[in-house]
Amino acid sequence: MAEIVDHLEVSSAAQFKALGHPLRHRLLFALGQEAATISQLAAALGTAKGNVAHHLGVLRDAGMVHVAETRQVRGGTEQYYRRSVRRFGFTGEGARANNTVALQAVAADLETAEGDPLFTVRNLRLTAAQAEELATTLSELVDGLTDAGPDEARYGVAISVYRPRQPHH
Repeated sequence: MAEIVDHLEVSSAAQFKALGHPLRHRLLFALGQEAATISQLAAALGTAKGNVAHHLGVLRDAGMVHVAETRQVRGGTEQYYRRSVRRFGFTGEGARANNTVALQAVAADLETAEGDPLFTVRNLRLTAAQAEELATTLSELVDGLTDAGPDEARYGVAISVYRPRQPHH
């Protein structure tokens, strides 16, 4: 069984290319806590098995997922995929483009989310110090959460504090 790396700083063109499609992000989200088959992932994400297989192959080639186990089933072998990395960080020029793709993936997840997801976008005036404090507080809050285990539902959490381009007066 392949070892799971705690953190990967995504910085190479090949790594960013592997993350260049929203479905690949959604696959990584879905594999965040447990292994799954192509069929399970296709059903959960509402897409074709061939589509999932293709994108898993790209992620596997980039070292971001691996086959965690195999099981013999009627006339074949079932492969269970798992993430190879617990947390991804993004640096370099590709980080902004990755944000766009990741947000497309989050939007797709929100469209099919169960229940009534919380999603708030708000613009307000802050000092640089207030913005930094907010970003630190939110990051610490999310980083401090402990996984409740495989019997509990999976939730997505997306946080961002950003300064939009300012109009010129």
